[in-house]
Amino acid sequence: MESTPSLPSLERLIHDTDLEESQWIDFPEYGLRQYFLHKNPETGASIALLEFAPGGRIPIKHTHASNQFMYCLEGDYEYVDSEIRLRPGSFYMNPKDHPHGPTLAHTHSMLIEIYDGPHYYEIPEFHTADTIGDFVAKRADEGTD
Repeated sequence: MESTPSLPSLERLIHDTDLEESQWIDFPEYGLRQYFLHKNPETGASIALLEFAPGGRIPIKHTHASNQFMYCLEGDYEYVDSEIRLRPGSFYMNPKDHPHGPTLAHTHSMLIEIYDGPHYYEIPEFHTADTIGDFVAKRADEGTD
């Protein structure tokens, strides 16, 4: 019986012990760190870990250019205006273009955040081109005269 040669796998497995400290993006003025587990440069979709210190926050109401999904691994994280609180085991979905925020971490919080496309239409005040530039939606009129 002949065996079929193995094809390279496109699967990816990351353990918490594989997280490289240098790959965390730090936002000290907001008490937030972000670690991208997956980025799709073609669609802008991504999966990231968000770690908030107690009192960490997103300071403004904002919208996203795609659907946002979050799952709380630990902590107590609140969308202040809507009084939605994520605690361990909570799943949150925010549809594209829906205004939400500001947010506040009442305790140390760790969340998984997923976008099914680009994060923003324009870079918000709590990001820079270096931290989120690849995840800003391309406008339909870009590249035309």
